[in-house]
Amino acid sequence: MADIWPMKARLKWMKTKLGRVLEKRKRDDSDNEQQNSENDVPLPKSRISDEPLPKKTKWINRQRVLVFAARGTTQRDRHLMNDLKSVMPHSRPENKISRREHLVVINELCRMKNCNKSIFFEGRKKQDLYMWISNVPEGPSAKFLIESVFTMQELRLTGNCLKGSRPLLSFDDNFKKEPHYALLKELFIQVFGVPHRHPKSQPFIDRVISFTVLDNRIWYRHYQILKEDGALAEIGPRFVFNPIKIFDGSFTGNTLWDNPNFVTPNLYRRRMAAIAGQKYVSRRHQKLAYEMSRPKVSYPSLPEDDIFEGDTLERAAQVTGESLSSEDIINKEKDEKLKNKLRERAQIISFKKKKISGKKKKSTSEVSE
Repeated sequence: MADIWPMKARLKWMKTKLGRVLEKRKRDDSDNEQQNSENDVPLPKSRISDEPLPKKTKWINRQRVLVFAARGTTQRDRHLMNDLKSVMPHSRPENKISRREHLVVINELCRMKNCNKSIFFEGRKKQDLYMWISNVPEGPSAKFLIESVFTMQELRLTGNCLKGSRPLLSFDDNFKKEPHYALLKELFIQVFGVPHRHPKSQPFIDRVISFTVLDNRIWYRHYQILKEDGALAEIGPRFVFNPIKIFDGSFTGNTLWDNPNFVTPNLYRRRMAAIAGQKYVSRRHQKLAYEMSRPKVSYPSLPEDDIFEGDTLERAAQVTGESLSSEDIINKEKDEKLKNKLRERAQIISFKKKKISGKKKKSTSEVSE
């Protein structure tokens, strides 16, 4: 027991000494912190750093566009749809649907394909092409008449770009002037712009998609960036958006904007036919007016105009007032006889030719039998 107590006392003394040392260190640290806080200056909220920003490796903007068509589209329309699919790596295909289906069914198809945007082609009368661009399922949606379509295979332009690259979207200043153009601009950005870090996209920007407003229409052009100084080469395709209506829902809803300058293709063709008919009517009127105003006798006839009509010898005798001699009469009779003989020979030769051709036809028919 005598050996244990000194050991306990020693441990107690060490603990008390260690506690004092730790308390002293805490006091010193607190004093140093107070001094540093008095000397420190607050840093600005934003600062310029030479270090590159950390790259976001996640695919945040998850835009998927369902591109498909209805039955009844022409070959050119299908080629245009395939061209758009080739330049939009974030697009998804779908089978054609019947024209009898209601367009609201497209919202369900987009939900099944996990898409939040849609481009739908609708053909009518094998000559008119309509395009729907919609934000699924809330809206808005816009309907266009596609005009002046030229596909990549038709143009065969020199431009070429990396498949899956991201484009720059260029918009005209007119998109800032009207509210419906501003809405269409935002819709085009979300549909035609390739999302950053998309799995099927390439981390390069080597092409430009241009949207230009001209003559109440939106002109679509696709270019390749050749150099940094702005040299471009067209890739294709080419087409023109003729906006018809903008709805607040996806393929349904109230009409937000209606194009007052839009003319349906049927009405346009009817007007062109009427113009062509007016040309025919005006041409007939001109002809009748010419017949009414034309004089019956253009110029007075002269007695010498009919000098070469009929037999030359008789006409010469009438003009000179002399009678024909016996030699002239004999020569005239000889000429008539020669003419008659030549006519008879020509008839005989033609008759023989007909006989020979008939025999040849019979022989060929017998051989075939």
